Formats: sequence, C-alpha cells, structure tokens
Amino acid sequence: MALRFCCARISILLLLLPGLSEGGKLLVVPMMGSHWLSMQEVVEELSRRGHEVVVLIPEVSWQMETTQAYKVVTYPVRQTLEELDNAFREFVAAHLTEKPFPLNALEVYKVSVKFFDTFFGQCTDLFHSQETLKFLNQSRFDAILTDPFLMCGAIVAHHLSLPLVFFMRGLPCNLHFSASQSPSPLSYVPRTFSFNSDRMTFFQRVENALISLLELDYCNGLYGEALKISSKVLQRDVSLTDLVSSAAVSIMRFDFVFDYVRPVMPNMVFVGGINCAKKKPLPKEFEAIVNASGEHGIVVFSLGSMVSEIPVKKAMEIAEALGTVPQTVLWRYTGKTPSNLPKNVKLVKWLPQNDLLAHPKTRAFITHGGSHGVYEGICNAVPMVLMPLFGDQMDNAKRVESRGAGLTLNILEMTTSDISNALKAVINDKKYKENIQRLSDLHLDRPIHPLDLAVHWVEFVMRHKGAPHLRPAAHDLNWVQYHSLDVIAFLAAVLLLSLFIAFKCCLCCCRRCFCKKGRTAKPTKAKSH
Repeated sequence: MALRFCCARISILLLLLPGLSEGGKLLVVPMMGSHWLSMQEVVEELSRRGHEVVVLIPEVSWQMETTQAYKVVTYPVRQTLEELDNAFREFVAAHLTEKPFPLNALEVYKVSVKFFDTFFGQCTDLFHSQETLKFLNQSRFDAILTDPFLMCGAIVAHHLSLPLVFFMRGLPCNLHFSASQSPSPLSYVPRTFSFNSDRMTFFQRVENALISLLELDYCNGLYGEALKISSKVLQRDVSLTDLVSSAAVSIMRFDFVFDYVRPVMPNMVFVGGINCAKKKPLPKEFEAIVNASGEHGIVVFSLGSMVSEIPVKKAMEIAEALGTVPQTVLWRYTGKTPSNLPKNVKLVKWLPQNDLLAHPKTRAFITHGGSHGVYEGICNAVPMVLMPLFGDQMDNAKRVESRGAGLTLNILEMTTSDISNALKAVINDKKYKENIQRLSDLHLDRPIHPLDLAVHWVEFVMRHKGAPHLRPAAHDLNWVQYHSLDVIAFLAAVLLLSLFIAFKCCLCCCRRCFCKKGRTAKPTKAKSH
C-alpha cells in the first residue's frame, strides 16, 4: 500500500515537471525583424516546457534567426531579399526626407502602404502553397501564436478555425483597443501619431479628436490588401475589427510604468520589459573599451537592429556633437564613416546593447525609441536621448520625455548644438538619472516575470481551446446598442410623451376652470315689460 502511494506521488511530480508533462501543439506565425526578438524567447520557453512548436516563416525574411528548440516550416514567396531591402530603404528614406507637412505626410503614407503590400504579398503566397496548407490542415494544432501587425497569422487562424493568441506591442489606429471593445476616452488617451501625453491641453484634445476621426480610414487604406486577402481566403467580407477582435488573449508588451494608464479588457495580458535579459559578461573587446573610458564612462548609441546607417550629412552632424562630451561613445553604425569622426567615438557593426546598458559606467543611451531599446533603458536605469524615426517610436519618445527620463530630438530638424545640449543634459543633470531609476525600481517590482506570464496564457488558451469567458458581450452589440442610443431614444420618447400628456392635461384643466368661472360671472339680462 505504501509502495503504491509512493509511486502515485512520484507520477504526479513527474507530470508537473516542465517538459515531462503532456505538451500541446502550437503554430507560431511571427512578424520578421525586431518584432521576432522578444517573441522568440516565449517560443523557446514553450518548447522547453514540452510543447511541440512549429514556426511558420517565408523563405525570404529578415532577422529570423532560429534554433533547434522548435520546428521551422518555410513556404515559397515571390519576393527576393533585394526587393524586401529596397522596400524598407524606401520606407526609411521617406521618414528622413525633409518636406513641407502635407507633402511629407502623403509621401510617408504612400510609401507605408507600398511597404505593407510587400509583406501582404507574402501572405498571398502562403495561401497559394498547397503543400503548406495541407501540412497546416493535417497538423491538428491546439492554438496559434502570432504578431498581428501584418494580419497574416489572424487570417491563418480563421482559415484553420483555431484559437488565437496575439503577441504584440500595439497596432496602428488604436485597433488593438477599439477592436477589443476597450474604452478609449479622447480626453486622456492620446491617439497614435498625436505625440501627446495623457495630460492634454484643450487644443491637444481637439487634435486628438480629429485624429480619431481619421484613424479608421487611414488603417483601412494601410491594410487594404490584407482585407482583400482575408475576404478571398475566408470567402466572406472581413473587416479589420473582425480580424483583430478574434484573439482569445492579447499578450501586450506594455507596462504602465512607461505607458499611459487607460481602461483595458480582461483578456489583455501585460508583459512590458519581457526582452530585458539578465546581465552577461561583456565580450573582451567591449570590456577593454569600457575599462579605458575612465571616470567619464560610456554612452551607448544605436538606432535599432533595422536601421544602422543614415544620410552622411546627418551622420556628420551627430559625430560632431558626440565629440563635445568626455564620454567614450559606442555607436552601432554600418554606413560610410563620417570624415569628422572624433577620437572618443567607436564605430561598431554590432554591440551587446543590454549588457552595455547594465554596466555601471554607462551614462546615457542614444536610441531611436523602439520599444525593445526603451525597456532595456528602463530596466537598467539609463537616461535616454531619443531620435525617433517612424512607427510608434515618436509616441514612445514622448512617453519617456513625459516621465522626465530623457529628451527627444527631431531627427530631421536637430542640429549639432541640439544633440550636444541634450546629451550633456541627460548625463549631467541628476534629475534624469533619478527619474529613470524610479521608473526602473517600479518596473522591476513585479510578482511574476513577464516571460512566465506570457507562457502561462499561451498554455491556458491551448488547454481550454480559447478563453470565451473573457470575451465581453459588447462584441455582440451593434454601434447603436453599444452606446445605448436606442435606450436613450426610447427614454427620450417616453419623457416627451409624458410631458406632452401632462401639458395637454394641464391645458384641459385650465380651459375647464376658466370656462366655468366665465359662465358663473356672466350677468343675467332683466326681463322686459
């Protein structure tokens, strides 16, 4: 009897151990580029816990490094790597070109639509690959994990009728909140590209309202090709709301230490800072540079993994500014070396960003404002100078600046003096270090690591085949019902009818009263003789 009891306990313990319990089967449809960096950590952890993970990627892609921890399935696409590179260069160039406001905005919009269409073409190729579709249909996955920025994963989930988990930083046009029926009051929730904080003046609120009116048209144009693909694949009319609202759980790289506080829905899970890795020893060549910097320390400069070169004229202005500080500057840059490069600036093609930021000699971080870099700056408490280029980077920079943790520069308008003054300010003014340290302390004070939280909710959806109990009834209401306009109209009609009846009753009573009084007061005529 004792032996059976002991065996039973051992069996239970074995089942509870990660990787030894029966795992599920997960399909991952990522977005290439920097978006994959933090999702890959989740995918690898799920694989370590015993789940069979299949990552579906096009044959031609960027920065999609893979490991042996999971299975990779590729599908053929028409685009070449050169075409992808050219589309991205054109996209970046449009954001770095100085033009008057209306012309620049229209140019950026046109290039953005063209850039998105390039990737939507890869999604079309996926559904033209009969071999890939056959594999997906026969694999019997439990769920799909995807970054919805390009919508292809959501279309695949609808096609296969599988529960869907989003992993994302956000979507344009407030889509990730509006589609989930999360309230977004215009009075304190700034819209994307407004570059406002949650403390808006009257005219900023007017601007916020105007942007909200244009959002849906903007995104319908941006995702126009994706909607055509989804409607063709699913053989019905599909809207952006249909695609985005279908997620059982949305794992969002948000943290309200950095992001503005706002209403959210119960199926939203927040894992901001998931990319903040533990500090590792620096490679010898970097350790030597840091040690040689002396008491002044170093400045880390990177415009992200996707942009490592900028126009020569702008690079020379930056180089001149970097020469005005005593710190050693490690600049990740692969373009043509500026002719005026100062001695304190070291150009490198790659740098261990998080490990450098974690070093006690790091005094400042010059960044483009991408969410990965910003969170690494917060995790390691390094004040920032931000040079946003495109996408959500402008809004991220505004958030850092509004928290008093850094300064933002307009990369098109900034001068050598602007760069130098901003860099000296964040290094020498103690308030920036104190503010970023406070943000870091708050951010790191959490009951569960973001990676464990993200993995738990993916497993939750896999176990329960979705999370319908977290889906609000608002999804089943039309616009009139959601805003209770029919109820307001009904109550208004009842009120008006009641007032009308009351008015008629009063009028009738008054007439009766005055008429009776008039008849009583009327004199009688004397009889004639």
